[in-house]
Amino acid sequence: QVQLAESGGGLVQAGGSLKLSCAASGMTFTIYDMAWYRQVPGKQRDLVASITPRGTTTPADSVKGRFTIARDNAKNTVYLQMNSLKPDDTGVYYCRARSPSNIVYWGQGTQVTVSS
Repeated sequence: QVQLAESGGGLVQAGGSLKLSCAASGMTFTIYDMAWYRQVPGKQRDLVASITPRGTTTPADSVKGRFTIARDNAKNTVYLQMNSLKPDDTGVYYCRARSPSNIVYWGQGTQVTVSS
């Protein structure tokens, strides 16, 4: 079955950087649209950035110029490089895979905490 395993979260000071990874298995990775979402307690899960199978990226306005999404199809992995982190970036980050038929899969999430 499809599995998404996030890693790379942690505690970082404002202005610092983190790199999240999401390793996918049980799927034909190259045909999936991949994305990262962030959720804070009591709020909906919001899109942070997405990347198409061909590598076209779409970051949210709040992270433009700071976060970069990338994929390595040889490793079945999608990354989120986060620079110039702010306390508002704190949350649980989830990896999402979407098939061409719009079936969606989620990872278990990884906590990112940015201290001021």
